[in-house]
Amino acid sequence: MTLEQLRIFVAVAERGHMTKAAELLGISQSAASAAIRALEQQHGVRLFDRVGRNIELAQTGRRFLPEAKAVLERAAAASNVLEHVSQTVTGSLSIAASQTIASYWLPRRLAAFHEAYPAVRLNVSIGNTSQVETHVLDGTADFGLVEGRTESDILRRAKVDVDRLLLVVASTHPKVAEHGRGHPDIGELRWIIREGGSGTREALEDLARREAVPFADLRIFLVLPSNEAIRQAVEAGAGATIISELVVGRAVAEGSLRSVPIDLPKRDFAIITHRDRQPSLAQMALRAHLGGKADLPPLSRG
Repeated sequence: MTLEQLRIFVAVAERGHMTKAAELLGISQSAASAAIRALEQQHGVRLFDRVGRNIELAQTGRRFLPEAKAVLERAAAASNVLEHVSQTVTGSLSIAASQTIASYWLPRRLAAFHEAYPAVRLNVSIGNTSQVETHVLDGTADFGLVEGRTESDILRRAKVDVDRLLLVVASTHPKVAEHGRGHPDIGELRWIIREGGSGTREALEDLARREAVPFADLRIFLVLPSNEAIRQAVEAGAGATIISELVVGRAVAEGSLRSVPIDLPKRDFAIITHRDRQPSLAQMALRAHLGGKADLPPLSRG
C-alpha cells in the first residue's frame, strides 16, 4: 500500500467518479483505475461498487476511508516537519478558486509564483464560492480563493484584493428606467445570473434586499454556469447581469456592453484556510505571494 494509492482512493471516494478524481490529481483515468484495482487485489477486498456510470463506496471502502484520510494527514504533517527543518519550499499545492478569480485574477499571479518557487507543483480546481468552501473544509483543497461570503466558523479568511462589480446590459439595450439617480428599476430588468452559491448571484440578492424587491419577483430569464457564458448572453441582448469588472471591462470599453449607473459595494477577494490544519512552507509562501498574511522565515526556493 502506497501513499499514492491512498490519495487516489480518497479522491475517487469523495467524488464517486473515477475520471473526475483522475482529473483532480492530474493523472489518467486508467492510472487511477489501476491503482484502485491494485489496492483491492493486494488485500483481497472490494472497495467500490459500480452504480450505473458512477461508483459508490462498498462497506469495506466506507470503513477504510477515515483511516486512509488519517494516514494522508499524518504524512502531510511529517512532510511539513521536514520542510520546516530544511527551510526549502517544495511539494504540491491544491487550490480551489471561484470562477472570476480563477479565470481573470489568479493566472498571472501563479505564473509569477512559479518563477519564484519552481519546485512547487500547483493544481487549481474551479467552482463557485460555496463549492470552494466545501473543498477547503473537507481537505480536498489546501486553501481557497473566493469573492463571496463563507459560512463556516472554522475557516480563516484573509483579504488579498478588492473587486468592483458592474450592472451591465448590451449596448443596444433600451434606456433602463430608474426610481432615482443610481437606483435602476431592477424589477423591470430581465436578468441573466449564475447558479446558487456564486458570488455574483449573492451580489444580486443583496441588491434586491436593499431595493426592497423580493428576489423571487425578479424576472430571471437565464441561469448559466460561467461568467463567460453570461457575458456573451448579455452582449447578445438577452438581458442584464451583475458581474465583475474583470470579466466585462474590455467589452464595456469597446462598446459591446453598457454599464448602468448604480451604487454597488465593492467586494473582497479572500483566501480561506482551515483553522485546524498546519500550513506547509509552500502554502505559506503562496499565501504571502498572493497578498494574504504569512510569517515566513528566510527560505530556499528549491
